[in-house]
Amino acid sequence: MQILRRAEYAAILLIALGFYAQSGEGWWWFALLFLVPDITMAGYVFGNHIGALVYNAGHSFLSVAALGLLMYVSGQQWLWPYVLIWTAHIAFDRMLGYGLKYASSFQDTHLGRIGRN
Repeated sequence: MQILRRAEYAAILLIALGFYAQSGEGWWWFALLFLVPDITMAGYVFGNHIGALVYNAGHSFLSVAALGLLMYVSGQQWLWPYVLIWTAHIAFDRMLGYGLKYASSFQDTHLGRIGRN
């Protein structure tokens, strides 16, 4: 099951990359912004509960969908590359096994425990 799950996230990553390639934006911009969602890890300085909430907000496909919906209803097409970069980041993380966090610990994710025991 883990192989199938990782393959699905790899497919999402490849789709996002394909759409990004068609967007006409530079790959330097993609590289510069790809790790920006990881800034949400800084929420852990306020403890596990706040950290998990902030991290999950930045690593949930629902947040990306909200930005995409905002882009669509407002006609702000310039947001499209950001939607794709953010989607690619989340898919890449999930492909590697990094999931949404539980408040118990940074290592406890919806995909299982990460890191060393």
